[in-house]
Amino acid sequence: MSITIKDIAKLAGVSHATVSRALNNSPLISDKTKARIKKIAKDNNYIPNYSAKSLKLDKSYNIGVFLSALEGTSPSFFYSSIKGVNRLMKERNYNLVVKAIDDLGEDYSIVNSKHYDGILVVSQKKQDDEFIKYIGALNIPVVVLNRKINIEGTTCVYSEDRDGAYQAVKYLTNLGHKRIGLIKGKEGFLNSSERLEGYKLAMNEASLIVNKKLIASGKFDVISGYKGMNKILDNNTKLPTAMFCSNDEMAFGAIKAIIEKGLRVPEDISVVGFDDIEMCKYITPELTTVRREISKIAYSGTEILFNMLDNNNKEFYHTKVDCKLKIRQSVHQLN
Repeated sequence: MSITIKDIAKLAGVSHATVSRALNNSPLISDKTKARIKKIAKDNNYIPNYSAKSLKLDKSYNIGVFLSALEGTSPSFFYSSIKGVNRLMKERNYNLVVKAIDDLGEDYSIVNSKHYDGILVVSQKKQDDEFIKYIGALNIPVVVLNRKINIEGTTCVYSEDRDGAYQAVKYLTNLGHKRIGLIKGKEGFLNSSERLEGYKLAMNEASLIVNKKLIASGKFDVISGYKGMNKILDNNTKLPTAMFCSNDEMAFGAIKAIIEKGLRVPEDISVVGFDDIEMCKYITPELTTVRREISKIAYSGTEILFNMLDNNNKEFYHTKVDCKLKIRQSVHQLN
């Protein structure tokens, strides 16, 4: 038979209300008492009864994480997003429910206040706005992650991808590169268009021509970076001296294609990525990239969401997390 809150209360010599508050991190209970009660619960393999708890408090104890789509979402982006959210989920004893907006079709009825106490939307495209407005109409607390949004009464946490891409390409032009290619992200994703605009801005500022033959489409995965780079290498007699790839996975694919052609990175073609995932430090050469802290964006958004839930906070605002260029070994300065 599993241990109950009343059993823990007897072992701790406190009321069952104190135990309940301690296990839910109530500020009314001292940290010392919380730690003692949680240790007793852990030592005795206490398992919370979420169903009974939900019925009593009229809460689901579910937080929904809705991504635009799973296709086109890179594994590292998905992992970093969920990692940032889950850090607080475990502390608060909430369940994490992950779904794709595209999989809902046109029927959003499954998303309601009985199923979710709050929702995080990891948004990558404009079409998500309809879903975000639907949640807002239900008065479910919602925070949008990954892109700036201008829906009235909606909080968002985002990075300036255009500025990050601009930093990367400007760094290349400052080192003397003029034939700079691009592998774009997935069509329809706002991150893709923002990074494309940052690339164009830096090229125009340096009075450089944007050569369409040096631009290939990608899907934010390794294989599309590999195919895109091969297309550029095969279709140009005069090769680029540098490549800006719209995420790190595509940069890895591009590097493989360059090496297979008998060329060197960075001596023949320099490569810059975007995101700064962990693998960037463990390939050869180490990848120069734009650091975009997805995990930090997700964690900050989750903190804001719990603040809404705890305090019935109706204040809405935008929070920006800056991008920063991380210089490593995959870029070569031209004479």
